Amino acid sequence: MPDRKLMPPINDETAPFWEGAARGELRMQQCTDTGRLVFPPRATSPFGQRREPTWVTVSGRGTIWSFVVPHPPLLPQFAEVAPYNVVLVELEEDPTVRLIGNLVEAPGGSIGQIDPASIEIGASVRAVFEEPEDGVAMLRWVLA
Repeated sequence: MPDRKLMPPINDETAPFWEGAARGELRMQQCTDTGRLVFPPRATSPFGQRREPTWVTVSGRGTIWSFVVPHPPLLPQFAEVAPYNVVLVELEEDPTVRLIGNLVEAPGGSIGQIDPASIEIGASVRAVFEEPEDGVAMLRWVLA
């Protein structure tokens, strides 16, 4: 499976996202003035006067906005699971917020199990979290 070097940094701004993921929750920042979701996590909201966003747990539901199937794998760390999918999901709470992940058949499933021909833009999905060996829970998606 991919190694930690491919992960985004875990720091003060992103830690609440990863802490939620470890509990199986999809957590996002929310502007305290406008209620809009803020992603990626940052120290200040780009939307309101009070600049420090709060953290909220969202439903984890969304729809596939786009997807790709890399051939051949672009990163050697993914060669053993190729071909695999990468989906871009727009969140139900705010379609302007889109998250990247992999579509799997069920929690714990391999990112290479899904037949790419079966993936449909607009399909309803929900977030699940996989826990790699290093203890960081990774976001994945299953059909809703």
